[in-house]
Amino acid sequence: MLVPELIAHRGYAARFPENTLPALEAAAAAGARFVEVDVQLSADGVPVLFHDRGLWRMCAVSGSVHRRSFQELQRLSATEPGRFGDRFAGTDLASLAQLRVFLEANPGIIAFVEVKAIAIKHFGIVRVLDAIGAELRSVSDRCVLISFALPLLSAARERLEGAPGPLGWHALGGVIKRWRQRAALRSLRPEYLFCAVDGLPRAGEIRFPGARIAVYEVASAVLALYLHRRGAQLIETFAIGELKQELDELSRLGEPVR
Repeated sequence: MLVPELIAHRGYAARFPENTLPALEAAAAAGARFVEVDVQLSADGVPVLFHDRGLWRMCAVSGSVHRRSFQELQRLSATEPGRFGDRFAGTDLASLAQLRVFLEANPGIIAFVEVKAIAIKHFGIVRVLDAIGAELRSVSDRCVLISFALPLLSAARERLEGAPGPLGWHALGGVIKRWRQRAALRSLRPEYLFCAVDGLPRAGEIRFPGARIAVYEVASAVLALYLHRRGAQLIETFAIGELKQELDELSRLGEPVR
């Protein structure tokens, strides 16, 4: 039975604080070939791995990433205390530079790097792309830049077409919440298209010219197989270990997809 490839959404986020090195390393140990992380900039322009607009859920402090210097952020712990209590006390908020080191140590893994809208709003497209490129240039061949922001993707495409050397990414991915929103991406020619599972039509093929389809957020192996049969090559999940194990088991059993 053919099964979809899995993307570790913010690392192994079901079991570890999201977007942290422990989450990425656990995803690699679980057999992930693809990981996804979120990127914002500190007040002094250093790219860090962080999803939320505010720091509270991850770090139990007020404020935002873009209002603190990188040095200040380094003093915080990214432990998700609401989920894990003090289990991961001392876990650092990760930088994009640390993602690069992780990729260098795991040459079989590809990273989807999602640029958050709040970073674009506060720093502008040029500064955000420059900062990301400076950190990831040496691993460009294994980094895909993704975003909901069409202007950023357009600027990133222009850089790809005009660059004499590595940029920090080798391909682009558009992210949408509703399948009908895909039409706005045609002129950008993304190599990947990410769509929320709840935003897909209930039946029929899910394909987009020139792009591999990734569906987020999926936790069910049966649903993952059904989406794969409809055209989704990639399934994004917080529970990379559990979903991989379930898919492997269904594959061995030859379980039909209903």
